[in-house]
Parts: sequence; C-alpha cells; structure tokens
Amino acid sequence: MSTHQGNLVVYNSLSGQKEKFEPIHTNHVGMYVCGPTLYSEPHMGNMRTFINFDMIYRYLLVLGYKVKYVRNITDAGHITNSLGEAVDSIGNAARLEQMQSLEIVYKYNVKFQELQRIYNLLPPSIEPTATGHIQEQIEHIEKIIENGFAYVVNGSVYFDVKKYSEKYEYGILSGRKVDELAEETRVLNAQDEKRFFADFALWKKANPEDMQIWRSPWGDGNPGWHIECTAMSTKYLGSHFDIHGGGMDLKFPHHEDEIAQNCGSLGCNPAKYWLHANMLNVNGQKMSKSLGNYFLPKEIVDGTTELFDKPYSPNVIRFFMMQAQYRSNLDFTSDALNAAEKGFTRMSDAVLLISKLKTSATSSFNVDELIASFYEAMNDDFNTSILVANLFEAVKRINLINDGNDTITTQDLAKLETEMLRFIYDVLGLQILTENSNEKLAPVMDLVIDLRQQARENKDWTTSDKIRDGLAAAGITIKDGKEGTSWG
Repeated sequence: MSTHQGNLVVYNSLSGQKEKFEPIHTNHVGMYVCGPTLYSEPHMGNMRTFINFDMIYRYLLVLGYKVKYVRNITDAGHITNSLGEAVDSIGNAARLEQMQSLEIVYKYNVKFQELQRIYNLLPPSIEPTATGHIQEQIEHIEKIIENGFAYVVNGSVYFDVKKYSEKYEYGILSGRKVDELAEETRVLNAQDEKRFFADFALWKKANPEDMQIWRSPWGDGNPGWHIECTAMSTKYLGSHFDIHGGGMDLKFPHHEDEIAQNCGSLGCNPAKYWLHANMLNVNGQKMSKSLGNYFLPKEIVDGTTELFDKPYSPNVIRFFMMQAQYRSNLDFTSDALNAAEKGFTRMSDAVLLISKLKTSATSSFNVDELIASFYEAMNDDFNTSILVANLFEAVKRINLINDGNDTITTQDLAKLETEMLRFIYDVLGLQILTENSNEKLAPVMDLVIDLRQQARENKDWTTSDKIRDGLAAAGITIKDGKEGTSWG
C-alpha cells in the first residue's frame, strides 16, 4: 500500500465537486467503464476516453490498490439516442456491409483489440459482452417491473420515469429535469406505446428485419441499450461499487438511465464516484463527419488522414493526450502534435541520459520535493497536465546535471530515476526504447524494412500493410521519405 493512497481527490460528476477518494472496501477498487459499440471503429474521441481511463487504472495500481476493472463490449441491443429513438446500429451496419451481425461484431472487435495494443492500453480485468449477459438483463428488467418502475406494452418493456420520480430523482447525475426534456422532445416512433414521453425502453419487441433476436418473458426481442451496463457492472462489481466512468457524451441519457435502472432494480445508485472524460476538438472544432474533421485512431498513426501532413507514433499521440487533464478540452492540431513530438523526444532523451549521470556528495536541489510533486499532481483528480510539467522540471535538472551545472547524490539519483520511470511508463503508459534495445533492434529492423520494400515493389500491399501494422502495434512507426524509409 502506497503512503500516497489516502491523498487522492477525484471530481465526482454526481456531486459536481472534488471529493476525497475513499473506496467502499479498504485497498480494493471496483471500476466500470463503458466500452465500444461494435458497429464501427472507435473514433479518436472514443480512444481518448479509453486512454484516459487506462491512465486512471494505472495510477490506482501504482497507489497499491487491488483494482477490478470491468469494461464492457456492446455487441447487441438497440442504441437509444438523446431523443429516445430506438436504432439498431449493429443491424444497420451489417445490412450496409452485407454481412451477418456476428461478422460485424467480430470485425470491429478485432480492430478494437488492435487499437488497444497500438496505444498500449492495459487489458481490463474483465471484458464482458452484452450478448453473453442477456439472461442477466432479463432478470434486472423483471425486478424493475416487480418493483413497480416499468410496464409492458405489446411485447416491449418501458421504464416508468414518472413512477420512478415519486421515489427517486431522475436527472440526479446530468442535472436534466423532466419538464425541460419535454420541450426538447419531438414526436417519436413508438411514442404512442409510452405512458410518458421520457420513458425509455428496457426491452424492445422484435421487428421482422431485426438481425439479432432473443426470447424473453414478454416475447422475442432485443434488450435496450442502457440495461446491459446495469446487468454487467453489478454482476462483476456488486450493486454498489466505487467508480463508473465513460465519456462526457454518455452522462445523459445513458448514465442517467443506468442510475434509474439500478435504483429501480436494486434500490441504490450503482457507483459512489462518477468520472467523465471530455471530448476532443480538431483544429478548433468539435470532431464530426459533417465538418470533415473526423479521423480514426489508426489513420493518424498510418498517416492516411488528410487532416495532418505526416503520421505520428502512438507514443506521441498518447503523450499529447496526457498533456491535458482528462476533464479538459483537447484540440488536435498539427502544431500541437509537432510540439508534443518534440516534447516526447526531449523526455525520451532524458530517460536515456539519467542512468549515465555523474553523482556528487551533495544534491543542489530537493529531490524528494520534486518526486512529491508527481504524486501531488496525480492525486489532484489525475492531473496529468501538471504531472507532465513536473516531469519536465526533472528533465531540466537531468540536463543541468549532465552539463555540470547541477549536482545530485547517488541515493537521490536512484530515487529520481525510479520515480520518473514509474510515472512515465507505469502511469502515463508511454513506451521509450532504450539505447541498448535500439542497437539490438537495428539489424532486425533493417531486415523488416527490406522485406516490406520487396513487398511494395511486387505490389503485395497486403504483406506491406501487415508489416507496417504489426510494427505500429509494437509502438514502432515506419516513415517513408525521399531519402528512404526510417523507423522510430
């Protein structure tokens, strides 16, 4: 157990303020994060959420907590948008690509797992799927009906928001009030089935064109979008656990409806702390397909997006993201990425240099104070922005010592190196190749680049892309230029 463990403060979306982090069970943390919906590749905004919660997971581990990290995979069910319309996104994608639903799900799960490797995400403790928990979803719905917070109409089941609001506060997380929602709502499909406009689907009766259909006590159909997270989070973490996380865009209606379902079924809010990662902008505008500033996480690594004039390594992108606190806005621009690339190189050089420094009988600065600043930054709601600034203060000291303008003792040097590497590797999740590994890798890379060049000359683009993608997954970026191919 780390001595820094009791100092962590987190911003709780439920209270709208920072709170001291005190897990329900001493030294144990249960964390649930909403994962991808497998009808398409995650976009860069989705990846920012996953990378940020990977960082949070990593820091909790560094603090010495035993963490059970559950992140679901949505591979079934109707997606309900903010207006309450039921949209079978997986079925729509399958029809568009002329595939079966299982093919679509498998295709995009493979891509998601590849992105996790490329961006160096630790695997969660459990990665449950919606299709693997249909029975649990049905049982929760039955319990909600039994408790009087849901009703059945024509084979569909709807959550009764009006009845629920007599006992609980609907809107407790998002601050959205039911009377305000009424003004935003237009006439919806199946609106005539609902008793109240704000009611949402727990189970939808199957349509003839549905590609995924399950049996239930109410007839054949599909689970609603929100119920899967209630079923899976509580199955693996209990009815009340420590952290529920996700993107800011999920606060309403998804997370709000999760709270309603959990209270309706089990009588309590599922999570003690609700954490939300912010979205990202591209060149000053919110990323969207309609604005033409939309790109995928792999495109920026491969250099295949027209938004940027060169590829960036996954390490640089991850480092760029860590320069912003997880709740703050992040703007992807070429200038910002180029600056991050230079900053990452500077930090990498310091990591390679630190073990070679000459020590002295005295230290000219307070090393313990500098190390403490790393923990202070992260204990303030995982503020990686301040952490990176403090790490660069250490980088500056390393360069001064190397130039003979600062001094450090052998003991202080060992402490500084240990803690710097802990925060760079274990917390920020960056991968820096050491000089020795570069030397050993060089002849291997020469051979790999030669094989890739042969494949390109033979117009064997499949092999060429496979080599490039495999290296990218290992954190190595190949760059083709006028003077040949380089790697790093």
